[in-house]
Amino acid sequence: MKSPSIREDTINDVKSEKSNISQLRVEEVPVTDSSSTLRFDKTSRKLKNRHIQLIGIGGTIGTALFVQIGSSLTRGGPGSLFLAFCIWCTFILAVNNCLAEMVSWIPISSPFVRFSDRFVDPALGFAAGVNFFVFEAILIPFEITAFGVVLKFWTDTIPIVAVVFFVLVSYSLLNIFAVRYYGESEFWLAAGKVLLAVGLIIFTFVTMVGGNPLRDVYGFRNFDSSVVDGAPFAEYIEEGNVGRFVGFLACLIQASFTIAGPEYVSMTAGEASNPRENLPRAFNAVFYRLTAFFVLGSLCVGIVVPYNSEELLNAISGAHPGAGASPYVIAMGRLGIPVLPHIVNALILTSVFSAGNSYVFCASRTLFGLALEGKMPRFLTRCTKTGVPIYCVGVTLAIALLAFLQVSTNAAIVLQWFVNLVTASQLLNFAIISFTYIRFHQGLKAQGISRDTLPHKSFWQPFCGYYALAGTFTMAFVGGYTVFLPGRWNVPDFLFSYTMIGVVPALFIFWKIRHKTEWRNPATMTFFEHERMIVDQYEEELKCS
Repeated sequence: MKSPSIREDTINDVKSEKSNISQLRVEEVPVTDSSSTLRFDKTSRKLKNRHIQLIGIGGTIGTALFVQIGSSLTRGGPGSLFLAFCIWCTFILAVNNCLAEMVSWIPISSPFVRFSDRFVDPALGFAAGVNFFVFEAILIPFEITAFGVVLKFWTDTIPIVAVVFFVLVSYSLLNIFAVRYYGESEFWLAAGKVLLAVGLIIFTFVTMVGGNPLRDVYGFRNFDSSVVDGAPFAEYIEEGNVGRFVGFLACLIQASFTIAGPEYVSMTAGEASNPRENLPRAFNAVFYRLTAFFVLGSLCVGIVVPYNSEELLNAISGAHPGAGASPYVIAMGRLGIPVLPHIVNALILTSVFSAGNSYVFCASRTLFGLALEGKMPRFLTRCTKTGVPIYCVGVTLAIALLAFLQVSTNAAIVLQWFVNLVTASQLLNFAIISFTYIRFHQGLKAQGISRDTLPHKSFWQPFCGYYALAGTFTMAFVGGYTVFLPGRWNVPDFLFSYTMIGVVPALFIFWKIRHKTEWRNPATMTFFEHERMIVDQYEEELKCS
């Protein structure tokens, strides 16, 4: 699809660039091979639609949906958990609408980081990029640690060093040699997540209607206050309606850190084949993933086990390894089903591995995007012949070496501190994306570019931008609110919850002062005209091939 008309003062420049494209530097020239894949930003467009779809799932679904969600169930009850996940899905859908419109039109490497630079302020691009890179990079050693914990469901005889070494080598092999290997591996690994999520939903339905060894037709029993005291809205910290609201808020906080997806789809933009066709389809599928996996998943958890189950409370307090603390596994034990827990644990193991693999990809591409914009050392823009930003992957994997800290118990606690420090980063990232879209929308309007001419036009805009900005920015501050309740003040918890909220503005101010950057004017901001022209040419060649 051709790009829409652009401002009159840039048309001549674009035509000039197009006529002289053969004279551009090698790294700026679109190079095609026999399979019609584009070398863009020196990366290769070899990720197909099925890869992109599953990559979006790979970075989204992890142990939080199958295991950690149980702790939120005990705090808010099944009603609060389901309601919280439904509400938060609307905010992520709004973020998805913002990204889909921008990325489908401008499918470049590390898109939302570079969009912040171009549509808002270069200082915000720097802050957003560093924030997202640190967030993704720190999660890699955490997932490697979780991989070892899940293994302990079966045995604790495997040395921790061997586990860490195996996972790091696997990530290296999958991410260094060619992006198609990463895409193919993530497709099958994420397929296992889909199988697990769908299988647990089916398990819930079959067993609740009596399809279990006990022939127990338990239905929605755990939502009934006459059967389960306090259900479906449990009290947490306080009593009465205040306690029930606090319980709901605990579930909403869990949802805000569990549900994601559109940012992972967007990170494939620079390496997606036929991006103007495949990316809108991938973004549209986010809605169905949110509904199927998170909304139905949160409902199923409340169905299979009561929120005040002694087995669940003991599993959480005792930190049972792997699937041992999963509400589903506890339900399987209660119903006398002996084999399924091992299958669930095996699929959770692949989920953990897949999540870490996605973080390596997203972190390295974020660093690559920062380097392309001159915000990181230039050598990081170097790619291999297969289109992999080799130094960016190397830096990311070097940070992943922190996983070896778990060899010492005390060091493993320090690793958890790192993760706690960046928990607000995801919400800040969503807020930045939303604000960037608002500015993008203002720029289109100021320059007379009709959104009807874009490859993909999102619905309810710019309302979704403002809605997502308000919700994500507010929740970034709400996440650690319990430290302000009477008798619950704790300095480490306060720092873990709010450090990044202070760091991101500091990064913005640092870059703005050092480089004297200017706030972009909607009437004069540019929309990556040269990059869009290269994608246009690439897609024209695809049609002719």
